[in-house]
Amino acid sequence: MLDNRHTRSFFTAPQSVTSALAAFMEPTITVVVYLAALLWCDEPVRRPDVTLALLVYALGFPGRNRFRDRPLNAAVDIVSSWVTMLLLLGLCGWATDSIHFFEPRVLLFWALVTPVLQMLAMLAGREAVRWEAAQPQNRRAAVIIGAGALGAKVAGALSRSRLQGVDVAGYFDDRTDGRVDATAANHRLGPLADAAAYVRDQGIKDVYITLPLTSQPRIIRLLETLQGTTASVYLVPDIFGISVIQGRLRDINGIPVVGLLETPFIGTNRLAKRLSDIVLAAAILLLLSPLFIAVAIGVKLSSPGPIIFKQRRNGLDGEEIIVYKFRSMRTQDDGAVIKQATKGDPRITPFGAFIRRTSLDELPQFINVLQGRMSIVGPRPHAVAHNEQYAQLIKAYMVRHKVKPGITGWAQVNGHRGETDTVDKMQARVEYDLAYLRNWSIGFDLQIIARTAKLVFFDRNAY
Repeated sequence: MLDNRHTRSFFTAPQSVTSALAAFMEPTITVVVYLAALLWCDEPVRRPDVTLALLVYALGFPGRNRFRDRPLNAAVDIVSSWVTMLLLLGLCGWATDSIHFFEPRVLLFWALVTPVLQMLAMLAGREAVRWEAAQPQNRRAAVIIGAGALGAKVAGALSRSRLQGVDVAGYFDDRTDGRVDATAANHRLGPLADAAAYVRDQGIKDVYITLPLTSQPRIIRLLETLQGTTASVYLVPDIFGISVIQGRLRDINGIPVVGLLETPFIGTNRLAKRLSDIVLAAAILLLLSPLFIAVAIGVKLSSPGPIIFKQRRNGLDGEEIIVYKFRSMRTQDDGAVIKQATKGDPRITPFGAFIRRTSLDELPQFINVLQGRMSIVGPRPHAVAHNEQYAQLIKAYMVRHKVKPGITGWAQVNGHRGETDTVDKMQARVEYDLAYLRNWSIGFDLQIIARTAKLVFFDRNAY
């Protein structure tokens, strides 16, 4: 099915007014709340306060347009962005030894109230956009060229979004009823040759072309006729039958390029991901260092052999990396053929069973995170031998290597943890991994980490 991310990317018309409002709204709220905090705490506005306000406004401008996002997704994004901002400001304050210039009560008030007011402003803006889209004079009539499965998906996506303000009048297609989507067949307006005249006579505002890419000559002729109308024309590429990862439009010296399989971690996303990994991994290792030592002693006493088990895995871009785990077995398989652990596996020591069930055997991988080999959240790394096997059996299996492997992942918190003794089980795990790549955000990572902490004590699929 066409997911919400694709819907926003391809079917959201430019909203200059709301985008301009959002650009100024969040940074303005941030500064206003800080000044209000000073007033509430009866503190004067000094030069350090003005400097901080200007810095925050510069860092927060332009604000994101979240009026058309789902409220929960927008709220998580607001909180994660605000926490990131506070961490950056705290780091700057520590590095410049300037934190003592600011009143702690003011900072606490500011830190707590700002995201709340930003959420309320987002909800108010969302309701305003919804009201505006519902007004008859603001509705936009649209037609879809192509009554196939893709055309039906586009119509469904437009109809489901009440914030778009689009009414789909019907479809144009030359094919017979038996060759088009059953739902679309009941709303056909005519052949392609009649499309331009209908658009002109009925005052249609938007035209979405969903013909197969093999129909390029017909698309060109259609565009030539539609140029005689005032409608906005959108070409929806027929790419949804394949696994699109972080699909986005790019510009290379004036040449438009559609990205189909791309890592989400580029530019600022890459920096945010790496910064969060370093901060969280260092904090976890510091807080759990006594537990780390206790587990190491337990492994040493449980059976002869090293404390840390090193195994070859495939990391980012498929490159081979070394991953650390506390040893839980009497043997250390790392050859061309590796047998996965099974329930009641005689190779697993009693202490090893305990640390596997509670995920304590994964603790050394936080060192891998600090090394840059892994991330806290991402597709779980499989043994090199298993990768070579499943790459031949599962479509798009190697796409999961477009990001660093993780200690935990979206598949694991959805029950796909432990032995993958069938291709179907591995296929399901890969599908969740690809969904993570499509929908990544810092908020999504935090959600997975929270669910992982819960599963540590209740999951029974690891052995």
